[in-house]
Amino acid sequence: MKFSEYFNDWLYGNDGYYATYKEIGKDGDFYTSVSTSPFFGGAIAKKIIKSIEDGFLPSNTTILEIGAHHGYLLADVIQFIYTLKPKLLETLNFSIVERFPNLQKKQEEYIKESFGDIINLKHYNDLQDVKLENAFVLANEIFDAFSCELVYTNDKDILQQAFVENHKIKFHDCIDEKIIKHCQKYQITKGEVGLSYEEFVNTLCKNITSFEFLTFDYGDRYPRNDFSARIYEKHAVYPIFEEDLDLEKLYKKSDITYDVHFNHLSDCFKNNDIQDVIFNTQLKALVEFGIIELLEILKANVDESTYLRQTQNVKTLLEPTGMGDRFKVINVRK
Repeated sequence: MKFSEYFNDWLYGNDGYYATYKEIGKDGDFYTSVSTSPFFGGAIAKKIIKSIEDGFLPSNTTILEIGAHHGYLLADVIQFIYTLKPKLLETLNFSIVERFPNLQKKQEEYIKESFGDIINLKHYNDLQDVKLENAFVLANEIFDAFSCELVYTNDKDILQQAFVENHKIKFHDCIDEKIIKHCQKYQITKGEVGLSYEEFVNTLCKNITSFEFLTFDYGDRYPRNDFSARIYEKHAVYPIFEEDLDLEKLYKKSDITYDVHFNHLSDCFKNNDIQDVIFNTQLKALVEFGIIELLEILKANVDESTYLRQTQNVKTLLEPTGMGDRFKVINVRK
């Protein structure tokens, strides 16, 4: 099978890694910005409030999260909206796109436990089912879990594509014209090709008339022409081509991921005649959204030890040599 099929089955097939609930953070396989600090969601809430106050989105817009896992991020966003602009909770709508029924149940339970009957959460099984006039769409670390192909150019200058047989990766001459043209366009000689971004963006643009879209992920604007595909298991990282790596043992029991190609993602929106696409580092984006101002509000309302603890967590989000630069952001307005 093609590597993209293997990757997709690993994460989303029967008993796939994401088909059952997984812990994130200290007790899981990896950390995310959400598990690092609730102020990550707080900064996003501040951004949402500003978009409404600026008149870009109405006060009864839908906040739609895609890939919500347990629901922690959406809950953090709701909590900070309640703190900063509580009247908005009377008009805003909240939805999640989630394909797995067991995860839908987890999300419903968590939002219910957190807010009781104040929040009415709606679920969509697929982005195809979403039909909205306007929305603020939030997607944290989803594109690194979109299926991808692995390619490299051999010493004869022929593009090779990865296939998987009995959990062994083997390369054959690439005959897929779409992959070949993509690699030529972005000057990719080695690495990952995530063609599945296009269908997602096209569906989003078709199904929501007016939206603001925000996504955080690791990667960069330009492909680095090397393999970034890797596996996370209990905070250990295994490059996909590490010597003696047992893919069969790790298959569906660990997370598999790769760096996102942000110029390609940006172009997917621009191909839908959307030019308002802003690329940033997580550090720059969160500061612009107002995360420092949120810490000032906290400082005025809690004891020093609580403030210092939360400040340290926010520093982890913003660290230029860590999450602050490693994670990138695309903010899109249609």
